[in-house]
This record gives sequence, C-alpha cells and structure tokens, in this order.
Amino acid sequence: MEYFKRPAFGWRWYAAVGLFLCGFVGLSMGVSLTERPQVIAADWLTRAYYSLGLFVVGGLDIGTPSGGPSLARGLLWVAYFGAPLLTASAVIEAVLRVVSPHRWQFRWLKNHIVIAGTGKLTSVYLRALRAKDSNVSVVVVADEADRVRDQELRDTFGVIVVAGDITRSYLQKELRVGRARRVLLMSDDNFQCYEAASKMLARYPRLAEGRVILHCHRIRFMRAMEGTQLANQCETFNIYHLAATALVRNLLTEQFRKTQARDLVVMAGFGRFGQTVLEELANNAGDEIEAVAVIDADADRRVLVVDEQQRLSSDFRREVYEGDISHPEVWRQLTDTFDLARNEPTVILGTGSEEDNLRTALWIKRKYPNLFVYARTNDVSEFALDVSAEYGINSISITELFELNIPARWLA
Repeated sequence: MEYFKRPAFGWRWYAAVGLFLCGFVGLSMGVSLTERPQVIAADWLTRAYYSLGLFVVGGLDIGTPSGGPSLARGLLWVAYFGAPLLTASAVIEAVLRVVSPHRWQFRWLKNHIVIAGTGKLTSVYLRALRAKDSNVSVVVVADEADRVRDQELRDTFGVIVVAGDITRSYLQKELRVGRARRVLLMSDDNFQCYEAASKMLARYPRLAEGRVILHCHRIRFMRAMEGTQLANQCETFNIYHLAATALVRNLLTEQFRKTQARDLVVMAGFGRFGQTVLEELANNAGDEIEAVAVIDADADRRVLVVDEQQRLSSDFRREVYEGDISHPEVWRQLTDTFDLARNEPTVILGTGSEEDNLRTALWIKRKYPNLFVYARTNDVSEFALDVSAEYGINSISITELFELNIPARWLA
C-alpha cells in the first residue's frame, strides 16, 4: 500500500519559478540593464545567472531595466520587486520557526484534524484518512517524545507532531481546537481522553456537534459512561467493538446463511474482542446460531460481566469452559458436549496471543477439516496469512477489521 507523502513543493517554490521566468523572459526580449548593457547580446546562461541573482541582491549591482518592449520591462520589474521580497519572507519565516516553531506552524490552522495519541490506532486512522483526503492538515499530539515514531508519522502521513498533554487548556488553545474539523482522542489513557473531551467541550461548545471522537480501551468503562452528558456530546468507540462488528457483518453472517443447519460457534478466547463478537452475533445473527461454546482461562468471570451488561438479545444455548485454549482437556470437555465433526461449526480463536491462536487453529483444523476456523492477529501478518491460506484457515486482523469499519463521517 502506498502511503501519503508530504508534497515536495510549497507555494514559495512555484513563486520562485514564476519570478525567475519573469526575469529571464524580460532579459530575453531585449531589455537592457543600466549597469550591464551587454546583457542584450549575452547567451541564455548569462541571462539565467542574472535572473537568479535577483533573489540575492535584487538589481543593486546590475542596474535597472532599460529599453526593450514595455511588456518585457514590466516582467523584469516584477522580478526586481518580487524576488527580494520572496527571499526576505523565507528568511523571516525561518527565524520565527526557530524562535517559536509550534506557534508558527499552528497560526493558520483551520478546519484541521487533531489526534491525541501516536499508537497503531492513529496509524490505521491516518491511512484511511489519507486514502480519502491527502490535503487536510493533521496535528498529532504525543504523550511522550519519541523521535523515531514522530518522524515516521511525519514522513508517512504528512502530519505535524507535537509532544504535550492534550488535557492542558493552553495546548488546546495553541492547537486551535475550537476551529478543528474533528478531534480524535486515542491515547492509551482512558481517563485522560475523557478529561480532555470534558475540557474541550466546555470551552468550545461547537465541538459538541459530533466533532469529538473518543476511543476507550475498556468497554466496561465506556458503557458505564454512556448515560453521561459528556458521552452524548461526543462519539465514543472501542476498536474491538468496531472490529467485531466488521467480522460479523462482513464475514460470519453470510457464512451462516450458506449453511443449512443452525450453527455452532466456539469462542476460544473471551476477552474484549470475544465478548463483542458474541454480542454482535446475538444481535445480528441469533436466529442462525444453535449454540455458543466459550473457552477462556477466566471464562466464568467474563461471562458474568457480559450478563451484567445485559447486551445479548438472543437466547441460544451457551456452554462455558474455563481453561487455556491450548489445553487438550478443555477441548475434550467441549467435544463431549458438541460433535465438531457434524455440519460446519465455526471456531474463532480470539485471544491476545497471536502465537496461541495460530497454533491452536492449525491443530483444530487438522483434526476437524470441516470447521470454519478464524485466527486473530492484532496487525496484518504476512506470515499468518501465508500459513492460514496453506491450511484453509481465515486469518483476521483487529486493525484491518477496524479500518474496514471506520465510519465514513469520521473521514469527511
């Protein structure tokens, strides 16, 4: 995939080329110089040299335009005044950048996008954004300075990166948050994101029009905040929830419709991703499912959390097996209850351990070739894709599923 690159030429380059051509064309059309009358008979390299010299000393050492057509003299006078002014403006800007780089960069920001956080979530969003809009200004706020990561974001996506605390009112003012098109709070600190959103919305009520997008890593905390005024003024989301929605709606629902019998689904790994997949299955494909088997090292507690949140709208059969997905005994208990060789059950290996997911996926697929097996990775893995294709396994990436399910309004 090609990434966005910052344009190589700014407006000054185009202005410089235009002014150089004004000078060169004027000299080439028969205009003389009071201190260098021989320029009329000079070759094109000499005329180019004099035209370039206008950017450094203007016409102080070569005199003023004389003779020739009026149009030519006019072009040369444009170069006489424009070239030194362009050089002076570049020098002044360079000095201001050194004295106050951030203030100079932010002074004209308007209708821009502010992103708090430099993690992988930011990269995924920026990749989707730049595929749709390569010109919008983006400022990324890093909690801590990381020169390599900051430079990667600058070079890859053409953004401005500044280190600071997004909850600080002073930084919000400097970033022109009140004039931003959209603010995305995606740092690793959930409380910091909510704090920043609270301060922004209080100071800039205009942002309450759906312009603040807040990522919360913990679904339970996010849902506890759902009834608050703050949550109603901004959009809150969780990457696992969006990824689970994409998995169910784009892949699993269609697969269930193709099978004749109602389906058995095995959720091997019941963390944030597994819980949201089960919720989406219940709400969008409950009629297609006969039973769900949950395997997790902390399965009992996590199932209680799901029940506490009362998010399941279907009443299909549910069996819970507490244990590691890599332990053969857990699978023996499961197969004592369900016949995995019957029909085409779906197994989703969704733990946070990519290695365990892939290894268990290979083992279970060899033992039961009739299964639809999905093995989770966090990022897109060429290794996992190659192995999965070889053995008939579906490799699913959290970040790829999230990217597929980013709402279009977040990129507009």
